[in-house]
Amino acid sequence: MADRIILGDAGWLRPTKWRWVKALLWLVALAVLTILAFNLAADAMFRLTALLTGEPFTTRAEAPTWTRFAAVVAGSAGMLGSYALAVRYVEQRSVPELGLRHIAPDLVGGLTIGTILIAVIIAVQWAGSWVTISAAQTTILAEPLKQAIQSGVIEEVLMRIIIFRLLWRVTGVIPALLMTALLFGGLHLSNPDATIFSAVCLIAGEGVGAGLYLLTGRVWMSIGMHAGWNFALGWIFGSAVSGLNDFAGGPLITRPVEGVPTFLSGGGFGAESSLAALFVSLLASMLCLGLAWRRKRFVAELAE
Repeated sequence: MADRIILGDAGWLRPTKWRWVKALLWLVALAVLTILAFNLAADAMFRLTALLTGEPFTTRAEAPTWTRFAAVVAGSAGMLGSYALAVRYVEQRSVPELGLRHIAPDLVGGLTIGTILIAVIIAVQWAGSWVTISAAQTTILAEPLKQAIQSGVIEEVLMRIIIFRLLWRVTGVIPALLMTALLFGGLHLSNPDATIFSAVCLIAGEGVGAGLYLLTGRVWMSIGMHAGWNFALGWIFGSAVSGLNDFAGGPLITRPVEGVPTFLSGGGFGAESSLAALFVSLLASMLCLGLAWRRKRFVAELAE
């Protein structure tokens, strides 16, 4: 069941001549607030565990794996909670985009979608002899899970219900979709081994997360898809994730075949920067957005 998509029409976002300016200011403020809340909540968990265990550490990297995992869970809760409180107070409305009634099926559905998409991309690369897949001994799980949760929550909250939603308030839905996708791809250009082609591949897949948000009116399925995508790519298949190897330690290792062009193998950036990823991501985006269009989900509603 889909919830209403509400852009905000009351409080700070009530209709005025300068609402578009206020919406952009609120976009920046809400993004800063939620990131700050994530870091404060995570830091509080680090301090609490150090106090309870009596094993202080000078940096987060020195903390035990389970402590870092707990910190990310606490940070995610802080980010989501701060968003809900800020929207209720500043926009003076309910927050259906964080509705908990369908959270379990949304997350499971998103995780499944993200995993399937990555499996298809890797399968195409392997069938084309562009990558090799070999078995490996599983070494770690908690760290990749932490990374998956962190990337899913932070990036989808920011890109979906803050940036996309408030740009939609300012420019309309289609320009907001395009600008959000371009921003997402551009932000990854600073990653190791990133290229313009890798950014284009990521832009092509942005319609999946946006489409899932449009279809459900909630952010949970988008979070699940993003987390499942990264976890499957990095831990299950052992590929670099956007040029990073923070998810390594799973049962498989996927590596480019020597001599194969990077636009086929993905190179050091990983499978996301490949022709297979471009076409699979683009097709999935078109399917999600097309379904949302047919279901008339490109039209937001007024807050009560």
